[in-house]
Order: sequence, then C-alpha cells, then structure tokens
Amino acid sequence: MFDWIIALVMGGIIGWVASIVMKTDAQQGIFLNIIVGCVGSILGRLLFGSFLGGGRLRDSAFDPMTLLTAFLGALALLAIVNLVKRGKVR
Repeated sequence: MFDWIIALVMGGIIGWVASIVMKTDAQQGIFLNIIVGCVGSILGRLLFGSFLGGGRLRDSAFDPMTLLTAFLGALALLAIVNLVKRGKVR
C-alpha cells in the first residue's frame, strides 16, 4: 500500500515538472499532474526503458534512471497531447 502512495506522489511531482517544461502547467491541476506522471512513467518505460534502464515507479521510485524514464515519458505524453490538441508540440 505504501508503494502506491509513493508512486502517486512521485508521479505528481514528475507530471508537475514535465508540465512546467512543456508550458502546460497553468492548464493542469494536481490530479492531472499525477495522471501525466504515472502514465508517463509507463510510456517512458516502454519507449526508453530498454536502453536507459529504470524500473517501475511503484517499485523503485527513487532510482535516478526510473525517474529519468518517467520524466521523459511524461514529456512525450504531453507532447503527443499538445500535438493532437493544438497541432504543435509546444
């Protein structure tokens, strides 16, 4: 149970930082930041996990490679959403 709470907190922080980098922070609340961070973690593991490493956010939330893959996945997710929504990445 404690692992899930840590994953949600870290997902929220990663989603928040990714939304600041992608300049979508004013449009998102804490709930959407958590979703972006957690889904971005899964997407990052699928896209970048094979060559960057990193585990699941739930299992190794403080591993630097896990945080990096989660952050890159959150950036990729926000880029895809912006591309569909606005027609441009940023």
